[in-house]
Amino acid sequence: MKITSLEDLMIEQLRDLYSAETQLVKALPKMAKSATSAELRAGFQEHLEQTKGHVQRLEQIFDQLGAKAKGKKCAAMEGLVEEGKELMDEDIAGAVLDAGLICAAQKVEHYEIASYGCVVTWARQLDEEEIADLLQKTLDEEKETNERLTQLAESTVNAEAEEGEEDEEAAMKGPARGAKGGSSRTPRR
Repeated sequence: MKITSLEDLMIEQLRDLYSAETQLVKALPKMAKSATSAELRAGFQEHLEQTKGHVQRLEQIFDQLGAKAKGKKCAAMEGLVEEGKELMDEDIAGAVLDAGLICAAQKVEHYEIASYGCVVTWARQLDEEEIADLLQKTLDEEKETNERLTQLAESTVNAEAEEGEEDEEAAMKGPARGAKGGSSRTPRR
């Protein structure tokens, strides 16, 4: 497709988002299955349902624009999903994996926030208020998801990941060293 106008650019970016969202519909169940935190697992499952709604909204927008939804693969999302897959394939324990999954999910959210922010602005510039409102709803949901991920990381997951790291270090030292009362661990600054 030759891009000669802001509307063409918006449609091209909407196709990119459509591809991104459909890739996420496939990736989120795997992330949920890998999560060890029940709260994180539930969050991924909830966002899966939300993402399915994002796909439906985009399909509605394409109908309103008289354009086809398909035709472009989102390489950025493909890379982000692959990073998440590599993380899940590593030998990473419990809360440390959850901390990594949150990081992977937030990378996705930040990509979506940037992309939806652009198309909302373009839709408003083109006086496509109904489309802009639909896109804004998705943008707001992506921002809320990112904030919930941050809260979950800060409230429990990161602390649990750090504790797991300390437990592993203690196990590696063994009871003989620990029984002498000293710690070879350097204090954090």
